[in-house]
Amino acid sequence: MIFIDRSRQLLQLIFLLVLALPAFASEPADIASYTLNTGDRVQVTVFEEPDLSLSAWLDDTGAISYPLLGELKVRGLTPRQLEARITDKLRGRFLINPRVNVAIMEYRPFFVRGEVSNPGGFPFKPGLTVEKAVSMAGGFTSRASKSKFYIMSDDDARSSEEDRKSATLSSRVRPGDVIQIEQSFF
Repeated sequence: MIFIDRSRQLLQLIFLLVLALPAFASEPADIASYTLNTGDRVQVTVFEEPDLSLSAWLDDTGAISYPLLGELKVRGLTPRQLEARITDKLRGRFLINPRVNVAIMEYRPFFVRGEVSNPGGFPFKPGLTVEKAVSMAGGFTSRASKSKFYIMSDDDARSSEEDRKSATLSSRVRPGDVIQIEQSFF
């Protein structure tokens, strides 16, 4: 009987690791500090509770609608913090020992504006740099500065045009960033 229980625990552990693998493969290197925001799509998995597992987009208010718990404000939380919040809310009232995993299935888009051939929003992919983002936007126009770029991050709700940071072609781009390509004067 003890052997069966340990085998079952080992299978459960393997199952949770397999569920987490896609999340680790697609998350940026600094995932520990990555905070959720409007436009991200998360997958919440509660082990052995398929009715409590879901895939959801963060809405304009930075919230998701979760079974039994209602609307959860998750903007500004890391995926690990969201796991802890859902676990705490489910524990006791609904489940004895909930095991929750949160994975980012799709990041919010980033935007390129200014002197590029096709300005607009683009799907974020880990490892993105300004150079790759400009390529996705069709490349520089003939009037584009090849050295004057700025990035504005949406991580800070107070971010404004004055908060933009100078960037280089090798600067990292994060989900939700707005990249401004300036015009060259000569």
